[in-house]
Amino acid sequence: MKFSLIFVIIFIALRVEADMNAGAKHRCEEYTSIFENDTIELQYDYCENIDDGRGFTSGRAGFCTGTGDAVEVVRKYTHQKSDNPLAKYLPELERLAKEGSDDVSKLGGYCKAWQQSAKDSAFRKVQDDISDETYYRPAIKHAQTAGVKSQLGMCAFYDCIIQHGDGDDQDSINAIIKKTHGGHVSGDEKSWLKDFLKNRRADLMDPHDKDTRDEWRQSVDRVDAMVKLLDAGNMDFKGPMHIKTPNHDATIPA
Repeated sequence: MKFSLIFVIIFIALRVEADMNAGAKHRCEEYTSIFENDTIELQYDYCENIDDGRGFTSGRAGFCTGTGDAVEVVRKYTHQKSDNPLAKYLPELERLAKEGSDDVSKLGGYCKAWQQSAKDSAFRKVQDDISDETYYRPAIKHAQTAGVKSQLGMCAFYDCIIQHGDGDDQDSINAIIKKTHGGHVSGDEKSWLKDFLKNRRADLMDPHDKDTRDEWRQSVDRVDAMVKLLDAGNMDFKGPMHIKTPNHDATIPA
């Protein structure tokens, strides 16, 4: 009994050590928001077809109608509130997610319904929950497996998984991790992360999914900005951070 208790305490301690602290997580979400929506304010009401082969991109984490995460948000929200403005799109969203289709021809009024729903705090909470479930927690799990312990490193994984996804395709975070020294830190974490970011940037410049090529090539500055923070030694991801790129200029506060 005493041994089991000690084991549980050690397990919890290790998990806490491998997680992001609240301040760093918030700054990381602001960092991602800069490149998703050009502001550090999380854009729960954002909705647009950016023609990247993923249908409508919407909400604080860029939930897409063609990749299966937008449907998760609408499904959970509809479970809580069946008469919401997005509920009528659920059957079509299920179809699009199943087929991995970027078709928006039957989603007329979708963005207006998303924006209307975003006025509801319950819908914003659903977006927070799905973002954590789909992106943040898997990113932390990948960091634990790869031996990444720094706050900056975990944020690099989170930002990557938001854009590249957690699938088994050649553009996913899984593929990028595998390309980086066998998928595990050996030696200096800072050097390993630099190579990880180099591999991610290469994928953005020449993705396997050619439908994303034009949009992704324009987004390499989100990797370049992370490299600058890495070179500056901000491994704890502390603010303030001035993020300045050819496309963005914002300051993340302390």
